[in-house]
Order: sequence, then C-alpha cells, then structure tokens
Amino acid sequence: CPTAADLRPANGTRVCAQLYADNSPYYDQCCAGDVLVVPPGTDMPYMPRGWSARASSLVVGTKCEMTVWSGKAKKGKSRRFGA
Repeated sequence: CPTAADLRPANGTRVCAQLYADNSPYYDQCCAGDVLVVPPGTDMPYMPRGWSARASSLVVGTKCEMTVWSGKAKKGKSRRFGA
C-alpha cells in the first residue's frame, strides 16, 4: 500500500484518501484492484455506484481524516480513520 505521504498524483493535486477493491492475506498485495480516490473536502453520504460493501483496504493521507458509517446516508455506527 502507498504511505499517507504518497497520496499525490503526478499532477500534484492533493488526495485525502484512496479505497481499494481487492484484498489479500499478504500485505504487499492488499491495495490492488479498482481505486476510489477521495479528494479533500469530499462529502459522500452514499457510496458511488459499484462500491457499496466493496472497499477492502484504504489509505488516508496526511492532514486528512475519513469518517465512514455502517448504514446509508450517514446512519449507523461510525469510525474515523487518519494517516
């Protein structure tokens, strides 16, 4: 997986988090498959089409925090992730 400081695309735009679709029992293969990029200030009460219950790994960038909920529209239990 990339480090929190690595979350910068080639054009230098800041990325706050990346979610990955594929998982593996081997750490070096965890962050694979489709990637959902989360820019700073993003507020998504619903996961984009095709991502519901699909994310298996995530990396949160430096100076960012990501909050996820167990239910739709920010309902249910929540958990916060940081770098």
